[in-house]
Amino acid sequence: MAKVKDMTVDDLEHLIEHKFLEILGDPDSGLQLRKEFKTKLEQRLKKPSKRISHEEVLKKFA
Repeated sequence: MAKVKDMTVDDLEHLIEHKFLEILGDPDSGLQLRKEFKTKLEQRLKKPSKRISHEEVLKKFA
């Protein structure tokens, strides 16, 4: 196993997440998605998403 000092931030985050799931288990394991949610998700994935910069969000809500 690699040493922490040799890991990237992404590697370390993945390791931590994996350990949490290993210890606590996946809270969503065994759950089913509702049909309405699946439909909304499929519709949303078909539409191109509009990305808004951080600056634009600050202007709008500040």
